[in-house]
Amino acid sequence: MNNPRPNNTVAIDSHALGTLNYIRSSIEAAGAFAVPGIAGIAMGVVGLMATLVASVPGLASYWLEIWLIAAMAASALGVLLIARQPARGFMLYRGPARKFVLSLCPALLAGAVLTGVFWQEGLTSLIPGMWLLLYGCAVLSASMMTSAAMMRLIMLMGALFVVYGLIAFQLPVRWHNYTLGLGFGALHLLFGVLIGRTDRVE
Repeated sequence: MNNPRPNNTVAIDSHALGTLNYIRSSIEAAGAFAVPGIAGIAMGVVGLMATLVASVPGLASYWLEIWLIAAMAASALGVLLIARQPARGFMLYRGPARKFVLSLCPALLAGAVLTGVFWQEGLTSLIPGMWLLLYGCAVLSASMMTSAAMMRLIMLMGALFVVYGLIAFQLPVRWHNYTLGLGFGALHLLFGVLIGRTDRVE
């Protein structure tokens, strides 16, 4: 007569393993931040608008002021769109969202400080490359706080900003406005759309 106990043991072990995997996945998901694609799209639109405004002949000499205003507007808009996700249960002052924002801060703070230094020293031609480079570093750092499905996309975006920043240091001054527009405008738009698609799949 066959003994059914070994088969039952295997079934119980398989069920327990599946349950543990589910619990582990749930914990990992709870500790990850899902970036809303709409935030990237909105920031990209602000970047393109800044490019257009700074392209006006009478305003070209004020490109730095225009882009500083655009940066503040895009940051505020991004935070607002992230905060307006009650269904996800994220709060900017705690949990994954807090870690995401804090990961962005060191490189962005360095960018703010260097902007003032470069401006005082008359090295404004270095600012576009520095902005793109440090923003890319900030995104790469913050990508570690995102969900697995989004991490690759956000890491790729950060890497492209870094590479593009290095290239921007070599470009003529007359291209600076369009350089910033391609980075903070077009790249944000592209990855905002891609991230939004990934978010819907999840």
